[in-house]
Amino acid sequence: MFIALEGIDGSGKSTQTRLLAEKLVNEGHIVYTTFEPTDSPIGSLIRNILKGRFKADHRTIAGLFVADRLDHLLNEVNGIVKKLDEGFTVITDRYCFSSYAYQGTHMDMDWVIQANSMSAQILRPDINIFIDVDPEVSMQRLHSNRGQIELFETLENLQLVRAKYMEAFEKLKFEETIAVVDGNRGPKEIAEDIWEVFTHAASHTSL
Repeated sequence: MFIALEGIDGSGKSTQTRLLAEKLVNEGHIVYTTFEPTDSPIGSLIRNILKGRFKADHRTIAGLFVADRLDHLLNEVNGIVKKLDEGFTVITDRYCFSSYAYQGTHMDMDWVIQANSMSAQILRPDINIFIDVDPEVSMQRLHSNRGQIELFETLENLQLVRAKYMEAFEKLKFEETIAVVDGNRGPKEIAEDIWEVFTHAASHTSL
């Protein structure tokens, strides 16, 4: 299966990716975890822009994400498609919906969806799991856990991004499988909900 964890910054995606992977391994799956932006040269450039080391127009950033995502899927060494073909269950920390929400705050969302249409056609997640956290809670977590706040990590922007996630979910509710879990609780409670969502999705998927 291919699982995408989504959420605004500070929602706990990285923690939940690790906890879900550990649970799946204990259940006998072979698991590959990954993330976007990737650690490829394109992804590294995006990260440097987000950290403020380079400047780029939002349209340029959106285009870089398109390229990074295609490489993420199609890379001959560690691409998601290759890993799935090898029998791995793949969990990614961010996928297409992150672009729709984050870049959709600065430009027409339909353009962002269209720009990423090739990736979506190549591979849609069996389940997109959105960890829904209040932006105020998110900012508290970011300030307590990070030494540096990145480009999109302001309260106003995270409020916009959360609203754009909801807009994207509505736009694509017939094309994508989406589940929302409450991210304002502790990691254990969130992980239990995510496992329930996964097992429900797995029962409707040919494994």
